Amino acid sequence: MPVKKILWPTDFSDRAEKALPYVNSLTRKYDAEIHVLYVIEDLTVHKWYGEFEPEHIAKIREWEENTARKRLEETCSTYLDGCPLYIKHVAVGDPAQEILKCIEREGVDMVVMASRGAEGHFSFGSVAERVVKNAAVPVVTIPVNAGA
Repeated sequence: MPVKKILWPTDFSDRAEKALPYVNSLTRKYDAEIHVLYVIEDLTVHKWYGEFEPEHIAKIREWEENTARKRLEETCSTYLDGCPLYIKHVAVGDPAQEILKCIEREGVDMVVMASRGAEGHFSFGSVAERVVKNAAVPVVTIPVNAGA
């Protein structure tokens, strides 16, 4: 099976960065594109105390998206500079669902991700579990230490 596109979902945590050596190695081995995905939490699904105008939520999302794009650029230029091609994606919604959508939309051949993200409390996080169970492509999960 040719591997031409690899997806690395990140939440910018130290845990997510543990997958980078594997992403770099696989990318060089297969001469593959790297698709880097950051998912912004959808704030509109939360119940808030008091009132929040839609414009306020839109400004928060815009700020986070701009910040995410800058961080993606920094991460890619710092850690993926030697890779043949990297493509940055920012999405809004449920992380597992957005990862699965990106796999389908971009024709990704393989996912490389940390076994849990920044907010994970168990050795295997819920996002990783949902991606592994529902992806139509191989998913490589990189274990991270409980204290990491």
